[in-house]
Amino acid sequence: MAKILISGLRIFVCAIFTMQLVGCGTLMYPERKGQKDGRIDAGVAILDGVGLLLFVIPGIIAFVVDFNNGTIYLPGGTLRSSLDMKNIKQVKFDPKHSSMASIERIIENETGREVKLDQENIKVSKLASVNDVAVQLAKVLPIAQNERLALL
Repeated sequence: MAKILISGLRIFVCAIFTMQLVGCGTLMYPERKGQKDGRIDAGVAILDGVGLLLFVIPGIIAFVVDFNNGTIYLPGGTLRSSLDMKNIKQVKFDPKHSSMASIERIIENETGREVKLDQENIKVSKLASVNDVAVQLAKVLPIAQNERLALL
């Protein structure tokens, strides 16, 4: 009976070490990978800190992995600073003779991604010029954290 308990405890400790090695934020929020900076997610930092208190080396590795992957940062913290107005491509079309379907085709041709503008989580805004992109994003970002945006 003692051997089974010790074997089970060893497996449990190995599992804990393995989970700490890959980092809490990396496991919980894989969609955050690649973020450069922003506000730190307190939940991920606390979990990494608990790993640091319980197991020093795996805790340090968890922090390093989460900072390196960017998964320790909250989403949406750097969109405004990462918006490079110089690299925005302007595509001209006649809005009077265009439908949502034709605009979807234009977006697909320009980006290579299929888009459906009639989804409930997509906000569509009409812009007068390319310079209005930053203004419109500033208006909708506080209310559209988990939504997709299309600016026309």
